[in-house]
This record gives sequence, structure tokens and C-alpha cells, in this order.
Amino acid sequence: QVRFVESGGGLVQPGGSLRLSCAASGSIFTMGWYRQASGKQRELVASITRLGSTNYADSVKGRFTVSRDNAKNTMYLQMNSLQPEDTAVYYCNVQPARPGLDWGQGTQVTVSS
Repeated sequence: QVRFVESGGGLVQPGGSLRLSCAASGSIFTMGWYRQASGKQRELVASITRLGSTNYADSVKGRFTVSRDNAKNTMYLQMNSLQPEDTAVYYCNVQPARPGLDWGQGTQVTVSS
């Protein structure tokens, strides 16, 4: 099974930006960024295929941009205009996420003044 390592999270003020990275141990056709806020279910934020086709949750459209480097099996999430409601632990994994998947530790994003 492919393993994922997320990085790049941190504390940022509202309106700020962060860039997350996801390193995969193998090649995946469709990769996704997910997030889980405290007390809430994990949700899909964005996904990208190996061919570059992307999809976004309505809540992040126009603010987040997903990209990937196929040669490095790495995916990125550029997050702009961050808001407190974006605070969550961000994970990457295959998309769609099926039951029984292993999840990495994620990277914490906190948006607060």
C-alpha cells in the first residue's frame, strides 16, 4: 500500500497563505487532499489526477490550488485567503478514499489572529 507524508502546515493569520506538500511512496492516478476539523468528519478538499484534472470542494474554490509533480510522486496544495474555518488537520491519500485506508499523521493548519 502506498504511504503518504504530509508537511507544510502551521499557524497563519486570516487572509494568509500556506503551501502543503504530500510525498507518496508510489504512483497514484488520483490523489486527494482531505481535512478534518476538530469534532467533524474528514472531508475531501481537492483532488488531482495524474493527467492534471482537478476538483475542489465548494468551500475552497478560488482560494486553494492543487498541483502535483508526477516524477516525484508529490502533490501540493497552495492555500490562499485562509479563514478560521480552514483550521483542520490536512491529509493526503488516494481519491476516492475507500474504507480501510491507512492515513498518515497529517499536518495541522491553524488560522487564527
